[in-house]
Amino acid sequence: MSVDNKLKIFSGTETQYLTEKIASHLGVEVGKSACPRFADGEFEPCYEETIRGAETFIVQSTFPPSDNLMELLLMVDAAKRASSKQTVAVMPYFGFARQDRKDKPRVSIGAKLIADMLSTAGIDRLITMDLHADQIQGFFNVPVDHLSSTTIFIPHIQNMNLENLVIASPDVGGSKRANVYAKHLGTELVLCHKTRAKANVIGNMTLIGDVKGKDVIIVDDMIDTAGTITKAADLMKEMGATSVRAFATHAVLSGPAYERIEASGLDEVYFTDTIPLHKESAKIKVLSCAEMFANVIRNVYDNQSISKSFI
Repeated sequence: MSVDNKLKIFSGTETQYLTEKIASHLGVEVGKSACPRFADGEFEPCYEETIRGAETFIVQSTFPPSDNLMELLLMVDAAKRASSKQTVAVMPYFGFARQDRKDKPRVSIGAKLIADMLSTAGIDRLITMDLHADQIQGFFNVPVDHLSSTTIFIPHIQNMNLENLVIASPDVGGSKRANVYAKHLGTELVLCHKTRAKANVIGNMTLIGDVKGKDVIIVDDMIDTAGTITKAADLMKEMGATSVRAFATHAVLSGPAYERIEASGLDEVYFTDTIPLHKESAKIKVLSCAEMFANVIRNVYDNQSISKSFI
């Protein structure tokens, strides 16, 4: 897939691994940029080639959010000041997305603030995947291409040829996502109902639906501490499930996540590579999203439809 020199793709510091794969699918080189740091921790991203009049795509996931987000904002600002024709933020993982509403007194709506900051910095478009809440798209006044990992995961699930497949959601909030999988695959849907003692701590969990003798696939947008997903898997095994696998887009995997996955009833866990793995695990597999992002970038650049990137 070849492109002319008016398409420029650059990478933030922590997303170089994914940007190189996206650029390879596009048939271009990753643009030259640098991010020198001062002794006090301050950094100053800069472009080391001209981007005047170019369609500039900046790839940066925000994990952990603070430094990577600030680097992205500075790169967007630098692109605008360097006369980029159009500046597109490509955020495979959009941090702060769990703060999409005011669900208790005296808290911020972090996702809205991030949207305002990106807009103020000067993005003309956002390309992202599997936001924690779909309505975050409405926080932006620029076009948002919200991609879905279903186009990666569903073909893989079909190729597994599981005889007694059932789709599960680890919580009621993810029922819409799980229903998409269940309808497309023609399977039943089961739900877990959980209560939280506090953030990242599960209280009680109950299962709604039958998993006895079933090959269960739990779908979610991210796995953070893995408390919910492993508790759900263990519960399903107790209820007679033959196998339990999880498919989640973003491998946040903080704290005891790796240890919990290894010790749980999960047979396999599949992620995309929006976030790099910190450790190796025999249970964890990665399916790359690079080709999907490359195709969308190519179509956005060519003013073509990207609807085939959705299921």
